[in-house]
Formats: sequence, structure tokens, C-alpha cells
Amino acid sequence: MICGVVDIGSNTIRLSVYRCENGENKLLMHRKTMAGLASYVKDGLLPDEGVRIICTVLTEYRILLDNLEIPCMYVFATAPLRNISNTEEAVSAVYEETKIKINVLSGEEEAVLSFAGASLGIKYKKGVMIDLGGGSTEILRYENDKILTARSLPIGSLNLFNKYVKAILPTEDERKTLQKAVRDQIERASDDLLPTPHILGVGGTIRAVSSVLNHLFSRSDDCKIISAEEIRMLLKRMEKPDGDILHELLKIVPDRIHTIVPGLTVLEAVTRATGAEDITVSRCGVREGYLVKSVLKS
Repeated sequence: MICGVVDIGSNTIRLSVYRCENGENKLLMHRKTMAGLASYVKDGLLPDEGVRIICTVLTEYRILLDNLEIPCMYVFATAPLRNISNTEEAVSAVYEETKIKINVLSGEEEAVLSFAGASLGIKYKKGVMIDLGGGSTEILRYENDKILTARSLPIGSLNLFNKYVKAILPTEDERKTLQKAVRDQIERASDDLLPTPHILGVGGTIRAVSSVLNHLFSRSDDCKIISAEEIRMLLKRMEKPDGDILHELLKIVPDRIHTIVPGLTVLEAVTRATGAEDITVSRCGVREGYLVKSVLKS
């Protein structure tokens, strides 16, 4: 079977096409559209403009799959449709326009599916996993491939930017406000953030931080471990960024230059709360988890 899985996130809408046969799932193609849906939310509502963006992107993906003669497209959404008060209306409007159904995941479902995807290549038998997205951060504890606790916090890199930063990069006062907001949320998850030397990391922001650090330290893109010290170093450097670091960010992660500081702030707070030495960046995440658990039912 060949199918497409679409992930509607706060920052991006992504299409991944997989071939599933003989118990193996191979990624054939990946397409990403920067949508920034969290930026459209006003007073807890996603307006018609945001709904139209979803319709446009889903229609483009459906046409692409039709041209490739791939009939199956499964669509799910996370924080941008979960954390609004007009979820049902938005999902219905998309269906009326496109005839495409959207499965809106709860925070706990997202955490479970992220773990299911990340655990495909997991190397630690117990510890903490963090899925840092644009609209929320999922944190869970696991042991022997089983989830012990799962929690979703409203501190995604994009919604933190939208709420606390006026320009592209935060001012000193904005950084302090941002740090306090993150610390307050991390304290609420203290039961899930027990001491651990290593964290398993999932999500676009974590992958972006990994890409930046690999480039700065002239490491291979295959390096998927980032140290807590490197996170603090990069966050410190972003307090007064010079032209060199800004040009590097524009070359490596131009679509995330505005969310890199909020994302780093969350990562720094989590590593500090757990005393973790490093974060292992998983190649798989919620899309792979959705494929395995919700599509293939395995």
C-alpha cells in the first residue's frame, strides 16, 4: 500500500508519502508548506482566512496524490485546530469545501503517537520524551517502551513568539517575560520531568536547532545529538546576535528564524529541569506514529 499522511500543525502543513509492505514503512516523498496557522487565531477562534489556507493546501496535496495515482490520504491536526473554540466549525468548513476529513488529535493522543513514531528508533529504555511543536509541547515519561505519563503544555515555539515577541527577535524584556512563561509551564509538568541524563526529542523546532548546531560546529547532518551546553550557548548568542549568526540562520532555517529563540527557551528549561546532558533528535515522530497506530492499526 502507498498512502499519504498529512499533519496540520501550528507552523507547517506537511505531507509524507509512505510505501507500506512486508512490515516496513518507507518514506517516498515529503512536502512542507509554511502556513503559520497559529498566527491567524484571534480571541481563540480560527477565522475564515485560516480555514481557507487549510483548504488550499489540502486541495493541492490531494491533486498531487491524484496525479501520482495514490488514492489514500489521511489527515490529522494538532494544536492549531485543537486549541481553538471553533474546532468543529473549522473542520466542518474544510470538509464542505474539500470533502477531506480531518482527525483532530487531543494533546494526550499527540504525545502517544509522537512516542510511537519516535520509539521506532529509540535507544534508551527509560527516560523523558519532548515533542516541541509550534502550538504546544508534549512531554512524557516512558520505561521499557511503555508510556508512564503524558502531558501537553501550551508552549509551542510559534504561539510563544506570537504572544510575547513583537518583532522578529525578542528584546531583553521580552526574553525575560518569555522565560518566565516557559518556567511557569515547566513547573506544572514537574512530575513528568524527573532527573534523566538523556532526553528523546521530536518535532520541527528540535530538528531545526540540530541543523543549526551541526552547521555551526561543522558536523555531519547525520549527527542527531545536541548537548544541553550547546543549547545554552546558542540561546546566549541569540541575546545579542551578530550579523554572522543571523546570516547562518537565514541560510539554514529561514522559515524558523522567528521561532528559534522561543524554541531554545523551552529546550533550555526542560534540560535544566531534568538535569539532562543532551537531547537525541528522533528521525521519526507524530506522522510515523499516526501511520503505524491509526492507519495500519499495528
